Amino acid sequence: MILYDLRCEHGHKFESWFQNSAAYDSQRKRKLVNCPSCGSAKIEKAIMAPQLAGTRKRGKASPPPAASEQTAATPLVMAQELELRAKLKELRDHVVKNADNVGEQFPNEARKMHYGDIEHRPIYGEASAEEARSLIDEGIEVMPLPVLPEDRN
Repeated sequence: MILYDLRCEHGHKFESWFQNSAAYDSQRKRKLVNCPSCGSAKIEKAIMAPQLAGTRKRGKASPPPAASEQTAATPLVMAQELELRAKLKELRDHVVKNADNVGEQFPNEARKMHYGDIEHRPIYGEASAEEARSLIDEGIEVMPLPVLPEDRN
């Protein structure tokens, strides 16, 4: 999974997760990536600045942020993380509510739909990483359901 910073034609900035860069490109071409603020499908990747933890330069650790920076950044990061978790939970709940759980038959069912052997319908289920790669190689779009920290407890 990859997180992109995106910007619409009106300058609204937002983030979105994609399985890989090809999935982003495919969804953008089909106008499936829309701005949550205005609905525009004219989307571009925004410049991203990766955050690297524990980087060292010439054997010296980077100085910690000033206390004022820590105080200002912490609530924002926490709020963004909580918002992301809520959106991921909402996405997963939507899929579970509106799709059929086909369990371990997911790869077979996805193939049958892709090749026109059965009618298309929303499904979810289980697939190994190898099975998922095989589906993607065949041109079948799949995406893992997000696992949230509270699911592991």
